[in-house]
This record gives sequence, C-alpha cells and structure tokens, in this order.
Amino acid sequence: MSDFKDLAERYIATWNEPDAAARRAAVASLWTDDGTYTDPLASVAGHDAIAALIAGAREQFPGFTFRLLGPVDGHHDIGRFAWELVPEAGGESVVEGSDVAVVGGDGRIKGVFGFLDKVPASQ
Repeated sequence: MSDFKDLAERYIATWNEPDAAARRAAVASLWTDDGTYTDPLASVAGHDAIAALIAGAREQFPGFTFRLLGPVDGHHDIGRFAWELVPEAGGESVVEGSDVAVVGGDGRIKGVFGFLDKVPASQ
C-alpha cells in the first residue's frame, strides 16, 4: 500500500514539475518505455507523448497545481487515487479526477486510466 502512495505522490509531483527536462526525466522514471496514459480527452503512449500531454495540461492551467484528494488504494499491481487541480494561491478546485494505474514488475507504471469527475463549465 505504501508503494502505491509513494507512486501516486511521485505521479502528482510530475504533473506539477515546471521544468520540462526534469518533468521528462520524472516521466521516464515513473513509466515503462511503452507506458500509456488514457483519459476522456487523450490517449498517448511513450515517454515523449506523456511528457507532452502533461506540458499541455500545465499550459492550459497556468497558476494551478495538482494534489492528491483522499487516500490511495491498491492491490496486486493496480492502484487508484483521486486528485484535484487547484489555484496555487488557494481556493476551490477547477478539475477533479480519479486515476487507476497498472504497475509493472519493475515498479513503474504500465498504464494510467483517468476519469474526469469535475471539469470547468464551457464558456
């Protein structure tokens, strides 16, 4: 269980990493070479595509930070956790979601399957 908590914390830290090179290195340390990320808005594979997806989210929401929301749960090679995107200065979340991660034998993520539970209203 603590391994899944550590993995989820590192995952969130990667989404919050402002430096592109450090973020790319974090992606490589977290995901297998052929790792995937899938949510309602995206489906990508490989370190470069995952790092680009994260960069796009950071560009779309400047001044916001991701943080874990609630406990991390896991069994076998599957972990799940909820997260929220909040203003860095504080305030209510603008996006909330939950992710399910499948972990390989080396402890790195093989795939993340994301669900968006709260999204901004379209203007």
